[in-house]
Amino acid sequence: MKTITLAAGELLDASMLTREGVLPADITQAAQRIIDAVRSEGDAAVRRYCSEFDGVDLASFRLPQEQIDAALEGLDPAFLAALEKAAAQIRDFHEREAQQSWFTTRPDGTMLGVKVTPLAAAGIYVPGGRAQYPSTVLMNAIPAKVAGVERVIMVTPPQRDAVEAGTCPISPYTLAAAKVGGVDEIYTVGGAQAVAALAYGTESIPRVGKITGPGNAYVAAAKRLVSGDVGIDMVAGPSEVCVLADATAHPAVVAADLMAQAEHDPLAACYLVTCDAAFAAEVERAIGVLVAQSPRADITRASLDNEGTIIIAADMDAAVEAVNTIAPEHLELHCADALGLLGAIRNAGAIFVGAWSTEPLGDYVAGPNHTLPTGGTAAFSNPLSVDDFVKKSSVICYTPAGLLKDAPATQRLAHAEGLWAHALSTALRRRVLERGEDAVATDALAAVDLTAVAWPDDPAETVAAGA
Repeated sequence: MKTITLAAGELLDASMLTREGVLPADITQAAQRIIDAVRSEGDAAVRRYCSEFDGVDLASFRLPQEQIDAALEGLDPAFLAALEKAAAQIRDFHEREAQQSWFTTRPDGTMLGVKVTPLAAAGIYVPGGRAQYPSTVLMNAIPAKVAGVERVIMVTPPQRDAVEAGTCPISPYTLAAAKVGGVDEIYTVGGAQAVAALAYGTESIPRVGKITGPGNAYVAAAKRLVSGDVGIDMVAGPSEVCVLADATAHPAVVAADLMAQAEHDPLAACYLVTCDAAFAAEVERAIGVLVAQSPRADITRASLDNEGTIIIAADMDAAVEAVNTIAPEHLELHCADALGLLGAIRNAGAIFVGAWSTEPLGDYVAGPNHTLPTGGTAAFSNPLSVDDFVKKSSVICYTPAGLLKDAPATQRLAHAEGLWAHALSTALRRRVLERGEDAVATDALAAVDLTAVAWPDDPAETVAAGA
């Protein structure tokens, strides 16, 4: 891990970090070609890319419903217990996020409010191939179902060995999570072609309103490219963790916490922020001991060697500001006064407070969503939530009294912006109330100075209090 030592009074600057933050142009261009082909050719293009990238030829993309129905049969009871516990706690957390439509009425009878409507269909992308991520299924499907999404559609790459053996083409753990999480349909398609199919629809795969879930760089590029034609949660980069630790922390425990992110991906970023250089050295020594026994040692070492950073701050205030500059996906406050520091943290996707709050608890069973903003985007982005699967419509219902109260201010602002018809549409309603229906008859208006009607010289008192 590289070390950045901040002098007294010095704060971490974002330029000191090594984040790239931009998808390579060649990957973006390749994703665009795939998207264009899927839009124009539909299933034929999807099938061609499945053969080219996954090495499988599927007669049908959709997993038969009977395989979903039988997903829990024959699985390890301990795994099922863990899965169901995680699902229950994730569901409980997200149910607390759910918002209802609301309305309020002013004294003049005008009704205002918000109508909350779930998306009709949402697509969740689950990485697959040779890996299995049941936790990702739960974290994406459950908030969608809590939001009221009727049709949750999962896409995931098929496993070549299973296809060749004629068995279910996705991991039994992933399939079980889909059943427990309430997924309605599963399509064994991955990569940018799956994102394109969800965004635009094909003969076999339906179009959805929003696409969520992590994937490789091609999936991330495809999501960015289709954004605007379809909703997306975020463009996720490599996983990252930041541990803010003082000398009360156990070096080996902090080392394991850093390794828990490093083992995801050689590009995973790990940050240790502390005011104690001797403690940081002990953490590095502990990493050397622990990684020697890791079954993912090569990945872990590559991440920590190339993407790992230790920041030695002069004091805790500078350390906290370093955390806010990093704006990490996951933040652990591994300090004696962890709860007391919480208020000073402005930028983090998920905050794990205290020595007992290890980040893997959040990955699996704690309840809050583990789909989090990466690459510093926690400075302005949110975790995946129920809100991602609903849309909100403002509701505005004026009474005649309400119209008279607000019309003069509307007309004055429209006059300031030079928008004549904006003012006129309000003014004609005002005219009906002040002069009767005949005053807005077409023939009557033909003989009227409509500019004077649209932009009357109302005094400030009238503008403020209404007509």
